[in-house]
Amino acid sequence: MSYDLAVWEGDRPADHTTAGRVFRDLYDRYVDSEVEEPATDRIAAYVTALLERWCDITEDEEDTSPWSTSPLTGEARDPLIYFPMRWSMAEEASAYAATLAESMGLVCFDVQQDRLRP
Repeated sequence: MSYDLAVWEGDRPADHTTAGRVFRDLYDRYVDSEVEEPATDRIAAYVTALLERWCDITEDEEDTSPWSTSPLTGEARDPLIYFPMRWSMAEEASAYAATLAESMGLVCFDVQQDRLRP
């Protein structure tokens, strides 16, 4: 079981409902698409910062990485990254990911709870 977050570039939606619509639109355009667009510079920098905190699972010799897929950079598409993390580490990792996103001027959306974070 995994816990999923979405982080994207753009203005912070006014409410959770609007954020859900924005997320679904971005997901349809970039994740469900046949065309894989490279991450924008800001999203790439966000992923780099996440990987500075916890390594990619392909490099995780001590079983400390929260990421459920690898490479994490492969989850980033244009202005969006939609990424799963291990349920057992979701509380700590998602809190860090949400705070980091906010500090970088990005929007963080909790897919399970259909709400903005933090």
